[in-house]
Amino acid sequence: MAAPEEPELSQAQTEKLLQFQDLTGLESIDQCRRTLEQHNWNIEAAVQDRLNEQEGVPSVFNPPPPRPLQVNTADHRIYSYIVSRPQPRGLLGWSYYLIMLPFRFTYYTLLDIFRFALRFIRPDPRGRVTDPVGDVVSFIHSFEEKYGRSHPVFYQGTYSQALNDAKRELRYLLVYLHGDDHQDTDEFCRSTLCTEEVITFINTQMLFWACSTSKPEGYRASQALRENTYPFLAMIVLKDGKMTMVGRLEGLIQPEDLINQLTFIMEANQTYLMSERIEREQRNQTQEIRKRQDEEFEASLRADQEKERKKREEQEQKRQEEEKVRQSVLMEERRRRKLEEEKERKSECLPPEPQADDPESVKIVFKLPNDTRVERRFLFGQSLTVIHDFLFSLKETPEKFQIVTNFPRRVLPCLPSEEQPNPPTLKEAGLSRCEVLFVQDLTDD
Repeated sequence: MAAPEEPELSQAQTEKLLQFQDLTGLESIDQCRRTLEQHNWNIEAAVQDRLNEQEGVPSVFNPPPPRPLQVNTADHRIYSYIVSRPQPRGLLGWSYYLIMLPFRFTYYTLLDIFRFALRFIRPDPRGRVTDPVGDVVSFIHSFEEKYGRSHPVFYQGTYSQALNDAKRELRYLLVYLHGDDHQDTDEFCRSTLCTEEVITFINTQMLFWACSTSKPEGYRASQALRENTYPFLAMIVLKDGKMTMVGRLEGLIQPEDLINQLTFIMEANQTYLMSERIEREQRNQTQEIRKRQDEEFEASLRADQEKERKKREEQEQKRQEEEKVRQSVLMEERRRRKLEEEKERKSECLPPEPQADDPESVKIVFKLPNDTRVERRFLFGQSLTVIHDFLFSLKETPEKFQIVTNFPRRVLPCLPSEEQPNPPTLKEAGLSRCEVLFVQDLTDD
């Protein structure tokens, strides 16, 4: 038959558990819980019973069998593991503690007031961070000079950069604040932090950032994490969308306990990390789907734009061709109209045809390219230009032509030229009283 599940601790019970552990100096969380449960979570009675045990007075309670500790993670608390240095216990120790309590309270109060006032008179130089990466690298070098190169891999960057990388990679970030003058620092670094099992655990499970609080960058991280004592370790992970400290370990701790406590913190917050991974994966998938959709939309849009562009180009080309044809037709129409006007003008300017019995008249028969025959009389004294103008005025005559004699074959110079500005007369051209002339079409030449 399966054992019943242990009920989770409430926030008030967790606070009493941690307070009881701090007051009694017990390292076993299970033993602290069993003692508090025996006294119905009455912390005063539990502390007194613990003192009686240390003075040799037997407890009236029989300890129940050990059972695992369950911390209520639903209240989003920071898991704290504080290891106090051994303190004198018993009636004599507690009497001394109570007698010195007012003096200690007065001393620390005045010290805090003095430090507060001193900050206005002489600001702490650590508050001005000018080279954060240099602070971290300088600490790493001094750490290796003192403790050797066998240590967890230090993150060589600023505290903010370590947070951003841990957030981007969805990894745990372990922060170590190094107290140079604290009495437990040296033993922690040599006996715990630089041991092989701790090095292997940290390097394979998380990012590790460390700096001395005497450095401005370490001091800035100290102000954010609010440590109480040294050695100090803080476990930070992405939780509810922001980097959150989920565990803090203060005081001297043994390698096995350190690994156990870090493992416990990681297991207690694994669900948050898994949910962040799932959410990020879903977000990445959504972004990838949206990216593909955007790319497909862009491709479709470019294709549509290309089709529209080609369509506009075709329409523009067609319009230009139509415009070219229209202009060509208009030009041809104007040219034809101008030609007709010119023919009509030439016809009106022709001298009258002489009579057949005129001794100076010349009868000329023209053979046109379309085999049409045209006959007209001219005077010997008239210029060959008159013959050309007559033929030009006829509708059957091509636009460009030349007049050729039959035998001997020669072209009559009817139009002015550079060599002969004034065309000869019919008589000068050697024409007889009756001539047959041929009209050659030069339009296609």
